[in-house]
Amino acid sequence: MGSSDGKSRDLVTTMAGSGWDFSLTRHRYHDIERPLGPHYCVYNRRLMACFFDHRSTEDGYWLLRQKVAVLNTGELPLQFKGADALLLMDKLFTKDMTKLKTGRCAYGLACYEDGGLIVDGILLRVADDCFWYAQADGDFYSWARAHAVGLNIEITDPKIFVSQVQGPNSMKVLAAACDDGMPEPFGYFAMARVKFGGQEVVITRTGYTNELGWEYYTESHHDADALWQHLKRAGAPFGLDIFGLDSMHIRRIEAGILNAGSDFDHTTTPFDVGLGMFVDQDKGDFIGKAALKKASKSNRLIGVLCNAEPHIGAEIKRDGHVVGKVTAGALSPYLKQGVGIALMLEPGNLPDTLVTIGCIDGKFHEGKLATLPLYDKAGEIQRGKGGAIPLRD
Repeated sequence: MGSSDGKSRDLVTTMAGSGWDFSLTRHRYHDIERPLGPHYCVYNRRLMACFFDHRSTEDGYWLLRQKVAVLNTGELPLQFKGADALLLMDKLFTKDMTKLKTGRCAYGLACYEDGGLIVDGILLRVADDCFWYAQADGDFYSWARAHAVGLNIEITDPKIFVSQVQGPNSMKVLAAACDDGMPEPFGYFAMARVKFGGQEVVITRTGYTNELGWEYYTESHHDADALWQHLKRAGAPFGLDIFGLDSMHIRRIEAGILNAGSDFDHTTTPFDVGLGMFVDQDKGDFIGKAALKKASKSNRLIGVLCNAEPHIGAEIKRDGHVVGKVTAGALSPYLKQGVGIALMLEPGNLPDTLVTIGCIDGKFHEGKLATLPLYDKAGEIQRGKGGAIPLRD
């Protein structure tokens, strides 16, 4: 099992002195976060804050739901540049990337030859012959290098760091931060280059929350401190502040957004976990195509609701028989109950089916299966059409 047993976990905390941390990379905003008491996980060998001493996980959740929250992520943008860049992108990803226009971005899944998932992420076409892939935690760089042999392409780590700005006030912050006004159009999965305090920055209309939001990419040439101070001033009237992954984790479960390595891995195909819409079987050859053509197209992933916090890796039982396992769990301040994501042994499980769920207290609690996302089924919140901001009791 992983490091967390439901009672304790192992995180990284900054401390004085020198020593062995040579394989870890700090975010460009590490010095901004340090006074807030961050506690980090390791993600793509980068440090990503799970929580801060200055704000509870629940307070961070409500910051996201009611105002605007910033997470400095551990996503790893890799750069693919050269005459054969598009050829390689279309080979590596299950979606037809020949249709991706310059100045746009897309959700990209990569599979092994047997159809098992490697990783997911956001692919940006920043130029006709240049792509950035902001990948989730996973072994992708070497995989891409191995499949680029003989192609006219350079694959590099350009030392870019991704930050998410999410919440109902996020677009107000963007409008205030842009020197030349809001980019138009800037619809879902759009990409733009804007100036923040005189520095040109790539932004995308994406996020990991299903809240209204956007992301920005801090490149190696940027003055990161000046960039943050500019955004902080722009966001101050709208309640902008930094929060941690633990708070975002609750919202992503509610939204049914998956995490590479826990909700899916090399043992699951895109179809197993409800991502079949991102597999273009009619496109040209791509890695895993033959296996995915033969694979079951049934979804085995579903949400769970419970009166306690589901424990990742715990069994889900129906009539005393194991029928699945928990892949993600949390307590939802909004739904006022335990929420989770489950991978079932077989497809065809119906919402509202009664089950018992292994929880972090070591006991099985009564619960039920539920359709993902757990609310906002039409995805209106992330498009700015979600209506009233939820109230905190």
